[in-house]
Amino acid sequence: MADVVNEGAAGRRTRTLRAEGALKALAVEPDSPERLRRVLEQALVFAGAAFAAVYTPSEDGELLCLIESVGVPRALYGLRDGYALAGRSPVADAHRTGRSVWLTPRELADSAESRRAPSRDFHLAVLPAHGDDGGGCVVAVSESPGGFDREDRGCLELVAEAVAFPALPATAEGGELPAGAFSLAMDSGRVEVGDDILELFGLGPDDFDGKVETLLGLTVPEDLPSLMSVVEAGHMSIGERELEFRVLQPTGPPKWLRLRGRLLPGGEGNPARLVGTVADTSTLRAEVTDVARVQRLAAALATAGTVRDVSHAVVTALRGPLRADRIALAELENDRLVVTVLDPPEPESWPELWRLEWRTEWPDAPVRAMPTLAAALREGRARIWPAGSALEPALADVGPGGLAVLPLPAGGRMAGACLIGWDAPHDFGADERALLTASAGLAGQALSRAHAFDAEHELVGMLQRQLLPRRLPRLPGAEAVARYLPTTAGLEVGGDWYDVIPLPDHHVALVIGDVQGHSAAAATLMGQMRTALRAYAAEGHPPDVVVHHANRLLMDMETDLFATCAYVDVDLEEGSAWCVRAGHLPPVLRHPDGSTEIAEAEGGPPLGVMRQADFPMSPLSLRRGTVVALTTDGLVESPDADIDAGMDRFAHDLARSDPAHLGLLADTLLVGARRSDDIALLLMRYDGMAVRPLRESWTVWRVPQAVGHARRFTRRTLRTWGLPPQDMDAALLVVSELVTNALVHTDGRVRLDLTLINRRLRVAVADASPRTPVKPAGISWEATGGRGILLVEAVSATWGTVPVSGGKQVWSEIALGG
Repeated sequence: MADVVNEGAAGRRTRTLRAEGALKALAVEPDSPERLRRVLEQALVFAGAAFAAVYTPSEDGELLCLIESVGVPRALYGLRDGYALAGRSPVADAHRTGRSVWLTPRELADSAESRRAPSRDFHLAVLPAHGDDGGGCVVAVSESPGGFDREDRGCLELVAEAVAFPALPATAEGGELPAGAFSLAMDSGRVEVGDDILELFGLGPDDFDGKVETLLGLTVPEDLPSLMSVVEAGHMSIGERELEFRVLQPTGPPKWLRLRGRLLPGGEGNPARLVGTVADTSTLRAEVTDVARVQRLAAALATAGTVRDVSHAVVTALRGPLRADRIALAELENDRLVVTVLDPPEPESWPELWRLEWRTEWPDAPVRAMPTLAAALREGRARIWPAGSALEPALADVGPGGLAVLPLPAGGRMAGACLIGWDAPHDFGADERALLTASAGLAGQALSRAHAFDAEHELVGMLQRQLLPRRLPRLPGAEAVARYLPTTAGLEVGGDWYDVIPLPDHHVALVIGDVQGHSAAAATLMGQMRTALRAYAAEGHPPDVVVHHANRLLMDMETDLFATCAYVDVDLEEGSAWCVRAGHLPPVLRHPDGSTEIAEAEGGPPLGVMRQADFPMSPLSLRRGTVVALTTDGLVESPDADIDAGMDRFAHDLARSDPAHLGLLADTLLVGARRSDDIALLLMRYDGMAVRPLRESWTVWRVPQAVGHARRFTRRTLRTWGLPPQDMDAALLVVSELVTNALVHTDGRVRLDLTLINRRLRVAVADASPRTPVKPAGISWEATGGRGILLVEAVSATWGTVPVSGGKQVWSEIALGG
């Protein structure tokens, strides 16, 4: 059993000695364009740094400018591109005094730079360094709770001594460029290139006019955007950049090239020249000993947001260089390892114990069943077992030819573990061990950050789901589905919402809206607006009045936010609808013949902008099979196209989709959707009611014989509908009691509505009083009132009361005989 910090027969060597050996090996190629980057990478490998950089004075001597960096993005720590030499910053202080600066999180919080730094805790080291072109500084960051220990500091001092600031590539005035180097003047676009670069582009010295556009014109068009982002000064900051691109060939496939460049400052700290190298990727070293893999892993982990993203980045970075047969990465939760990524993913490729503990897609393995692994996690050090080591079956079958276990430390605890196994006997070299050690630290920190991101993202998603309908209601003669996709940018909850509101008389309201911004305030306002619209709709107001009331409510809230909304009231019996828009996108209709149209619905301003605003109603005509589609701008708006083009594309996608399966149709419309904003989508297919109800209404006159008139109207209507006499008695009793109550206890207009559908008769009486009738708890023998509601309840299958505009409606449903 071997430990990664043990070099075998050579005896125990400290990290400082190993760092010194690695830096001496790099000194044999002092003119290599990659030397500065590779020197800095030793700070990641041997000093446990999460970030390292070199700052040098600008040409005007006023700034210390970043010329090279490795590790995670400096933005995570609030570090700048440049610092004023005369300013009060740790970088400037170390350069002026010539003494190293070591700052703890508490000391950083008290410094003038604290307002730029994020809330994360980290230790900062700044070491003066002297190179061929003058003085500069090496800056390093550690996220370890204890910061840089004595041995870490020794390694950083060696790195600072090894830094030699490279001379700039020669230009036409100063001599010839190295064969594979280039120098681009950012203001004029003139570029000086070595002969090897011209050969890679298929050009001779006499064929090149010195313009960068000539070289760009020989590249594959799909790769131009990434190249332009490098050769245009306004799109990048000072420091190192690297990318791969393709060059067109006279015959055969394009050739892959790799550009490494550094944007150097000019006067007053502004970028002046891009210098670097271009090489054929087939000539670059690809062995595992290339420590640049640590940099590439760090860059991949910096953009990995979720635990799964982190796991995939680690597997991708390690399996190929190590030529491993299997890699597992798992989070440590209490005493269990919950595996997030297995490569290969097939269960039969893993030990039997793991298969017994399989949980749907990923296994959940108890650490106590693997005592060797438990011991490695307690020690917190990477361990390697060569072929033939005596291990428990759960580990031996992972790597019969060799097994590496990498505990993943983060913030003073173990975030998880990475297991790497080989089938054939594997010889572990010193460079492999260094790669494993550096990767473990980076992966642990990234895994901890991703776990917090996942937890917060789930909390945001849960809050969003609570603010939206849990399920949509079943509709007579129609089907509705909805989809909501939260943005993947950031963790703020959004303000998009939708709703489907069943209304009396087989009407339904389709609502979709969007509150300005992404914040807790926007989400709160979204919940309030959805509730308000539902309440106003339930009161029986027409669509324009519903939206007008919502606008007035939002104005009274005195918030700085506004909301857009589209409200469609659909009559499922008649196949007609009224649409009201408040600054929102119009509905899109897909007709039964497959054609689509963007409804020409007039619109008012967004809610909360103007108190005295008009919200006109526009009619919509629906045939059986028509699909009504409502969406928010996140689905149809993009940076490269205006919203009208997006609506046309949305209508086109709707036209070529099958409306028979509405859920599949909704999923199809969301394929390829941008996730830079929230997206809400609401679809309803109008199928028409199989049985249309019979309806009649009667305005009750306030005369002495009003109840008798109402009974006579009811008897005549039911006889016309073909009801037998035995079914009329209960209906006449309910009509008598409800009309009597309305006349006695209210003023104003009274209306009687009768509806018959599917052998159920609905009797409804509307009046101008909002007061709901109360069923008495008990009635004595001498009571003169209160029996009416009890009689209604006795003969009704169900009864109730609903508010209507300015009053109420009391209704009763009576089940008729066969």
